[in-house]
Amino acid sequence: MAAERTLAIIKPDALEKGVIGQIVNRMEENDLKVVAMRMMQLSKEKAEGFYAVHKDKPFFGELVTFMTSGPVVVMCLEGKDAVAKWRTVMGATDPSKAAEGTVRADFGTDIQCNATHGSDAAETAKQEIAYFFENSDIVKYEWN
Repeated sequence: MAAERTLAIIKPDALEKGVIGQIVNRMEENDLKVVAMRMMQLSKEKAEGFYAVHKDKPFFGELVTFMTSGPVVVMCLEGKDAVAKWRTVMGATDPSKAAEGTVRADFGTDIQCNATHGSDAAETAKQEIAYFFENSDIVKYEWN
């Protein structure tokens, strides 16, 4: 079975806390291989485009403002059932409802400042990965 891919974003609040390495470590501990990674500052236009699915929701403006407030780390992860696995490792969107030991429970503050993003389905993951990475950005290597 081919490995599945998902998009992960370490959000500005997590970068401010200095926990990039701890979050990447949790990915790797859960057999999620980083096959592309980029640190970037999202422009307003890039954030609006990425979160366009939420454009009619009342939190859209605040979300864009937050996601452009500092740099982010965008990654393509690969592994068996990568989408579901990363969502489990992240925990619930609201850190106060996230299971103990998840990324969001440990590093998130509230429903917006929740440290990470992850694709919600395999098809969404393909679109989100393509939004940030060219095929040539994604590398193949053996591990484990």
